This record gives sequence, C-alpha cells and structure tokens, in this order.
Amino acid sequence: MPLPLRWILSLIFIVQMYLVMALLAVVFAIPAVISRNMAFAGVHTYCNWVRWSAAVLIGLRSEIRGPVPQTEVIIAAKHQSFFDIILLCSVLPRPKFIMKRELIWAPFLGQYALRMGCVPVDRGKRGAAIAKMKQDVQKGTAQPGQLVIYPQGTRVAPGVVLSYKMGTGLLYDQLGQPCVPAATNVGVFWPRHGILRQPGLAVMEFLPPIAPGLPVADFMRQIEIQIETASTALMREAGFAP
Repeated sequence: MPLPLRWILSLIFIVQMYLVMALLAVVFAIPAVISRNMAFAGVHTYCNWVRWSAAVLIGLRSEIRGPVPQTEVIIAAKHQSFFDIILLCSVLPRPKFIMKRELIWAPFLGQYALRMGCVPVDRGKRGAAIAKMKQDVQKGTAQPGQLVIYPQGTRVAPGVVLSYKMGTGLLYDQLGQPCVPAATNVGVFWPRHGILRQPGLAVMEFLPPIAPGLPVADFMRQIEIQIETASTALMREAGFAP
C-alpha cells in the first residue's frame, strides 16, 4: 500500500476511534454510575471495537497469548503505546491501572478510569508517590480486579532501554498476590507519537505467574528478564530487531 494512503487510513482510524470513545462513553454513562460492572462493559465494548476497526482499516490484527488472568493478581506489563492498554482492557475481566494523575482530567478516559478503580499517582514526588500509591492500592483491594502496573513507569519505544522501577516490587511485597508478567510488541506497529500505523500482528502475551513471597530484589530481576526476553522475541517475530 502506498505510504500516503496508509497515512490517510491511519488518520481515519484515529478519528473514528475517538468519536466512538465519546459515543460509547455517553451511552454507558448512566449505567456506569449505577454499576461498576457496566463501566467495565463499556470499556470492553470500546476496546474490542478498536481492535476490530484496526484490523479492518489499517490491517493491524491483534492477538492475546497465554492464559488471561481472571482472579486477584498484579499484572506487570510492558508498555509501548496506547494499543497495549486496549489489548489488556479487551480481555481482562476487571482491569484497574496504576496511572499518572494527569489522566484523571482526560475527557471520558479519566472518569471511567476512576470508576474502574484505577489508582492515580503523582509521579513527580518520587518516594512520596510510591508511598501514596501503596496506600491507595491497599484501600482499593476491596474492589476486585486485576491490578495493572507498568514497571518502567511510561511508554517505552521498541529498542529503547529503560530501567524497571521499584514500585512494582513494593506492591508485590505489600499485597501478597501472584504477579503475571505481560510482554508485547505493539510499539512496532503503533508508535508512542504520530499518526501513521503499520499493518501486522500485534501481540500481548501473558507469561507464567510469579508466586508471592520472593524477596523484592529477586522479584524485580525475574520480571525484568521475563518481560524483556519475551517482548524482544515478539518484536523479532514482527520483523523488528532490537
């Protein structure tokens, strides 16, 4: 496909994606206020729409590999673009994210995130932010769901090296829950910035769970090795050589 046509289709895809977000946010607004389950229903509907429309409009198919967590777990996920959030939210029964505080002011997105039980964190305060995150997560355990955290703290483009932050280990130690690492290659097709999207097969892979009880340092080493190794393999499968 010629590059100009691919760029135009990418733009059409992005525009309709946000229009549908607004439409479904309004449709599910009152039900979501009444029931948290309906907030998840709206999110699942939207994310599956994005996956379908990405395949139809820009040739970006998507696939989930590994057993999808159904119970109370921490999910430590590789984060490369908005599309990996879409993939996670399309299949997890009750996802709730550790997210940067600025997102609560995003139209539709912020309101639904809070209703789902997401935990906003001010990343600029470092140590205080981690303490507040732990406190908020502890309060939020009454709401069942899969707690998603990005160990690197932000989106990381394919091939870029960024250290893993200790916040994930502290949550793992505090909550005493299994942790499911998750790898992805979505950044090969859906960049952090810009409009152009590439066709191909984007994958989110759930890896074997790590049982609670490991020392934090050992846990951090283990998730970094597992996530980076699996993500590198997925990116190579997609034709990208880190």
